Amino acid sequence: MGTHQPLPPPSNNGDYVPNNSLQEKTEKQKAIDEWLPINSSRSRKWWFSAFHNVTAMVGAGVLSLPYAMSQLGWGPGVFIMVFSWIITLYTLWQMVEMHELVPGKRFDRYHELGQYAFGEKLGLYIVVPQQLVVEVSLNIVYMVTGGQSLKKFHDTVCPNCAEIKLTYFIMIFASVHFVLSHLPNFDSISGVSLAAAVMSLSYSTIAWGASLSKGVQHDVQYGYRASSTAGTVFGFLSGLGDVAFAYSGHNVVLEIQATIQSTPEKPSKGPMWKGVVVAYIVIALCYFPVALIGYWMFGNSVRDNILLSLEKPAWLIAMANMFVVIHVIGSYQLYAMPVFDMIETVLVKKLDFQPSRMLRFIVRNSYVAITMFFGITFPFFGGLLGFFGGLAFAPTTYFLPCIMWLAIYKPRKFGLSWWANWFCIVVGVLLMVLSPIGGLRTIIIQAKDYKFYS
Repeated sequence: MGTHQPLPPPSNNGDYVPNNSLQEKTEKQKAIDEWLPINSSRSRKWWFSAFHNVTAMVGAGVLSLPYAMSQLGWGPGVFIMVFSWIITLYTLWQMVEMHELVPGKRFDRYHELGQYAFGEKLGLYIVVPQQLVVEVSLNIVYMVTGGQSLKKFHDTVCPNCAEIKLTYFIMIFASVHFVLSHLPNFDSISGVSLAAAVMSLSYSTIAWGASLSKGVQHDVQYGYRASSTAGTVFGFLSGLGDVAFAYSGHNVVLEIQATIQSTPEKPSKGPMWKGVVVAYIVIALCYFPVALIGYWMFGNSVRDNILLSLEKPAWLIAMANMFVVIHVIGSYQLYAMPVFDMIETVLVKKLDFQPSRMLRFIVRNSYVAITMFFGITFPFFGGLLGFFGGLAFAPTTYFLPCIMWLAIYKPRKFGLSWWANWFCIVVGVLLMVLSPIGGLRTIIIQAKDYKFYS
């Protein structure tokens, strides 16, 4: 008698397929997953979490905090800064906890967690558009920041040289990313991210140290920047967006955690949280001195990029601007990698493109070119921060993790966790609705006298 062979499982169309075909499909799927930028390596320790989170969080936003203070005023400004630090640390803890909430599975991408919380399709519709707006807008703003800092470096080092348009400096900054964007995955940008984290602490220290050395300006004023009531209100709303923009690391936190080792005995949330705490201490050392000392020294005359308000000593300011350039190079790559992952996943899994260097070359160069074009076309730095900070950063940072937590864990109604999450949701929604109004007004005012590609 022959042994009975079990039938292989049916395929999606109901036909039976040979076991070897299933094995080939599984191997092909595994090869694709290894080719994609996210989760191709899980060998990192807690300190990688620390410097990745510093690079993700501290960026263009820290330079605008004194300007945000001038729009918010001393009392509200200090309160909102501290309050945002606490709330975002809490929501970041929630995301770290939810990364491995299902035994044997890891939610390596923000939208995967959204799909688990809200459903397969609804989760994608809720999370992906918001995450893309955050990451793409950040990359555009970093293009502008990198170009502005390069221009400031050039003008400081060579004040008598011929004037060069900001457009060309943005193009120079973008040229670096046409090369770096071909680093294959999240793990491969660790060196760039580490350099960026060190630079963030360095230029932040220079910013507040040089401001302190410069001293309080003789004509300093601490009243609101705007002379009209409407201008004050809109400025306040824009300042809220600037602060929201400064706390934007949540959009890549699951992708960062995906690179960390994990076992049933030692899940990744342990080292990840350790790294987050260290990162938030560094963030506080960057944000609070820059915001408070910068505003104290310059008052409501401070520029939307604190380094633009500092002129001397020239060598120190030039060095700080170059540190900013190095930092935003790393930050750009950190936020671009999840976008590359989304695009490449759709192309190879949905549209059946073959994973290849040529595909990656076309996709990534096209993305860098698009962000460069928008950065050149709309370099309204201050307004961009306020507008995008409220529109997209508030949901993904302040309250979307709380909604997921309520949907998944269902804490006891009117308990501490329930109240804490609903409080964050209300604050985040108000921030999302109000702050883009001020940022949009700032963009309109700056755009009135702006000449394209000047």
